[in-house]
Amino acid sequence: MRILGISGSPRKEDVSGVYKLVRTVLDATDCDYDLISVRNKKISGCIACLGCVKDNVCKVEDDLLPLRDKIVEADAYVIGAPNYYSGLNATTHALIERWFQFRHQEGNLLWGKLAVGVGVGGTFGHFPADEMEKFFLYNFIETVAKVSGQGAASCYSCGYGETCQVGIPFFLHGEGYKITEEVIPDVTKQPEVMQAASNAGKLLGQRLKEGHDRSQVTMKMQQVMMEKFKASV
Repeated sequence: MRILGISGSPRKEDVSGVYKLVRTVLDATDCDYDLISVRNKKISGCIACLGCVKDNVCKVEDDLLPLRDKIVEADAYVIGAPNYYSGLNATTHALIERWFQFRHQEGNLLWGKLAVGVGVGGTFGHFPADEMEKFFLYNFIETVAKVSGQGAASCYSCGYGETCQVGIPFFLHGEGYKITEEVIPDVTKQPEVMQAASNAGKLLGQRLKEGHDRSQVTMKMQQVMMEKFKASV
């Protein structure tokens, strides 16, 4: 079994809370994995050209193209993203949008696989993790766990975090708050978050090693999707 881990954070790996949590989940699976950062990669959103309809292969040529085989070949996914305006950041959103290429004419390349969604935010991390779960569902992928933590908002390093009255430090702590290394949020200093990441990895690894039935997972996810669509009628 092989897992594909993707960090959607634009930050360098050594300072990215998203990257650290995704790696923690992957390490706990006890499975082989690839970990890819999309930092500095050029990935556009779906352009609705429908070029993928006949063969389930996206025709947009950018940095997603070399990742396609890894996406198809993986048995499971661990994908993380930072919280941008209570949602996914643009690069991660674009990356997952382009999974539309796999859906046509009952294309089942991703059906029945498993996943963990990871989110990190300056306030809350659950928003991107929840968004990830929605994208997984559209591809009939089961989200076995979600992990969220608090990371360092850009306000802590922009140079104006102590005086800006519309920044995260001011909103969280009020006027006169002093920014030091000790007070900057870091997921590795949040034991409950790191434990949740480890637990998620162990669960994912366990499900994979038990030889999960992709057809059963697919049927389960299709039923969930059908119930959601019924609500729109």
